[in-house]
Amino acid sequence: MKILILGQGGREHALVKAFKNSPLVTEIHVLPGNDGMKKEAICHPFAMTDFENILQICLRTEMDFVFIGPEDPLVMGLADQLRERGILVVGPSQQAAMLEGSKIFSKEFMMEAKVPTAPYYVVTSTNEALQASAHFSPPYVLKADGLAAGKGVFICKSLQELKIASDNLFEQKILGKAGNAALLEKFEPGWELSYLVLTNGSDFVSLPLAQDHKRLNDNNEGPNTGGMGTIAPLQITQELKLKIEETIIKPSIELIHKKQFIYRGILFVGVMVTQDGPKVLEYNVRLGDPETQVILPLIDSDIAMVMKDLAEGKISSLKFKNLFSACVIMASPGYPDNTEKNVPMEGLENIYESSNSYLIHAGTKHEQGTWKTNGGRVLGALGIGSTSDEAIKNAYELTNKISWRGMQWRKDIGKYFTSST
Repeated sequence: MKILILGQGGREHALVKAFKNSPLVTEIHVLPGNDGMKKEAICHPFAMTDFENILQICLRTEMDFVFIGPEDPLVMGLADQLRERGILVVGPSQQAAMLEGSKIFSKEFMMEAKVPTAPYYVVTSTNEALQASAHFSPPYVLKADGLAAGKGVFICKSLQELKIASDNLFEQKILGKAGNAALLEKFEPGWELSYLVLTNGSDFVSLPLAQDHKRLNDNNEGPNTGGMGTIAPLQITQELKLKIEETIIKPSIELIHKKQFIYRGILFVGVMVTQDGPKVLEYNVRLGDPETQVILPLIDSDIAMVMKDLAEGKISSLKFKNLFSACVIMASPGYPDNTEKNVPMEGLENIYESSNSYLIHAGTKHEQGTWKTNGGRVLGALGIGSTSDEAIKNAYELTNKISWRGMQWRKDIGKYFTSST
């Protein structure tokens, strides 16, 4: 089996490692990939927007299927173009990808599906945001409408902070067109979980639950990021799991089916568990990063066969390992707002990796014999164990062996997880 993965970050490196374990897989290709995965996959140095080149690689190499990692090519319609040429794809159509591509489209879909979610107003200026704020009490949640690489959500503790965030979006255009419109939502206190399912647009199978750590600093402080670490499987009551599936997952997929969206991929629902029950924060139409890093090692089925079936529209039953996994993200200085690249890294050459402790490369490059940072989130230290404590310990032992100037990482990944399990 030959597989092409589109993407260049930690999620894609985690997929490479998972597919590599399948005896059915003969070749793994990644476009564009990164230097850290070149020992395990064939990397093609093309842009993910170069649809014609991607198509030619698929046809020339006779790929069995394509796995589209990030959201941008999905929102741009790559899955549709590949399917039109008879190529199997894991990923939803452009129409369905708008569930992530537009917060406004997504919210309107939630209302139509009648899934529980926070009250909201659509705003297109600072003045509209401030007027809409009268309906809520602080903190205020402002969400840019378009794709923003995890940087489009602002939790504003006061009207002054809301004004600054709104000015940045609408006047300063810090997110470009993605910030032309936004949602102002009611803040829903609670605790967050990531609920991911494989779906063909009518049926689904749930993946292990993961708990993400979005804020940059310990104790959930600092700015929002793409994710600073994860741990899985999150243990929740059967009652809560059933409620999420019955009130959120099933109605969402039923509406996808009713609207005849082509959906052969992953539906990733950000859920806030409030005192009133679980509510939808957002939809994503692909695997999460860094959720993927901790979910894939827990799957005991042949993941390559599972994903090929999914690309064909079939849902496979899944087996899971009785293990825990934890991922600690190591980030560049200045991340998330002013990421500094090309910082030399130390210790990477001396890392001993095993089946329960290894590195995921997200933003690294190798130049003239030296590893350097090449992105905001640089590495993921992955630990696996028979308990959550053991998994966390294995992950942090790796982080302690690597360093670079200004390296940022949280010291409390799994702290709240372990105290509740």
